[in-house]
Amino acid sequence: MEKNLIEVNKLSFGYSKDKLLFKDLSFTLKKGQIKAIVGQSGAGKSTLFELILGNLKPLVGDVSCAKASEVFQDPYSSFHPSYSILNQIKDVASTDDLQIHLDVLNLEYELLLKLPHELSGGQLQRASILRAVLMKPDVLLLDEPTSALDNVIQLEVMNNLIKNLDKMGMLLITHDLELAKWCADDIIQI
Repeated sequence: MEKNLIEVNKLSFGYSKDKLLFKDLSFTLKKGQIKAIVGQSGAGKSTLFELILGNLKPLVGDVSCAKASEVFQDPYSSFHPSYSILNQIKDVASTDDLQIHLDVLNLEYELLLKLPHELSGGQLQRASILRAVLMKPDVLLLDEPTSALDNVIQLEVMNNLIKNLDKMGMLLITHDLELAKWCADDIIQI
């Protein structure tokens, strides 16, 4: 029987005890699954990722997560401004499969030699996805990973992420309900 990569059990959290973002939230994620978290701005979607990563402590309940990497909504905040993209990838991941993933993400190797501000938002977001996948996580946490991409590239990137499901599970935050319906096995409304 496949073990759970993420277990969220009766989780309650709020920045004040009298105003909870969520109460008694429970779900699991297994390898091969994509679950989407959908909710309005301020509903606690990104906060849930912080809880899953152990950066915040729940008021009530338990959270456990296997080895995870995250793709942030704002790629500029996830890269150091004065180091090349390639050096930042090499700091955290093996580059053995680099060319395969560059081809999949439609990125040129030369772009990785540049500083983050020298790339467009879409290029930098794909570099962020590249870094996260090269880390070989059990769980890929995706916070609006395609919001900076045009529709054609968005579809290509999501199709290529789905091809990695034999190696991992994915938890996707999105405002795009149609994207969630298209790719997710389950949608969690918060």
